[in-house]
Amino acid sequence: MTHARDNFIAWLKNAHAMEEQAITMLTAQSRRIESYPDLKARLEAHLAETQGQAERLKGLLDRLSGGASTLKHVAAKLAATAQGVGGMLTSDEVVKGSMSSYAFEHMEIATYRVLIAAADELGETEAKAVFEDILQQEIAMADWLGSNLDDITRVFLMRDERDLQAKR
Repeated sequence: MTHARDNFIAWLKNAHAMEEQAITMLTAQSRRIESYPDLKARLEAHLAETQGQAERLKGLLDRLSGGASTLKHVAAKLAATAQGVGGMLTSDEVVKGSMSSYAFEHMEIATYRVLIAAADELGETEAKAVFEDILQQEIAMADWLGSNLDDITRVFLMRDERDLQAKR
């Protein structure tokens, strides 16, 4: 079980770094959105959820392994910052940001499914319950984005056609 536990801890550290990256991305995205109030509100709500997720994961890491990897944390923040800066340079920032968020949510969903299976295998019932809670939040966000991509795109196209502030 040592290899299984080592993999589990590594995946948990990766999940924590992923949530820290998500906090940076969601913060940047929500600050820049001006013309899409429903999207801004949903991103801000998910940002609060994500901050709670990161705290819960950090608690598990502290209990199971002595803490998260600082190097991965810094690397995730840098990657998220670069992604945010890149988005500022596109004329269709809100559409590309929504597409990226939708894809990122699905990566998170896959991560938590893996962690749930590993926690179950290792008898980590507390961790499994945390992952199951987080998974539901990620599924809800992915579903919201999936249900709203058409509208976001249509509003963007309408605003762009009329030379309104469309990109964000």
